[in-house]
Amino acid sequence: MIDRQSQLPIGRQAELLGISRGSVYYLPKPVSERDLDIMRRLDELHLKHPFMGARQLRDQLDRQGIEVGRKHVKP
Repeated sequence: MIDRQSQLPIGRQAELLGISRGSVYYLPKPVSERDLDIMRRLDELHLKHPFMGARQLRDQLDRQGIEVGRKHVKP
């Protein structure tokens, strides 16, 4: 799609393709193993107890030995 060796500037190539120039330069940040584990546990808890809010989910994680703040749990 984008040819970085081309004489045509990257911005112009992005414009011709109809994509955002920022998306050409964006490099996703890797997610840590800890965050992946927290997300997996949150998914499990939410499937079992869909009525639980952020505070209750945080408390459940705390009981499992994972200390996170409510804002980390909040969607």
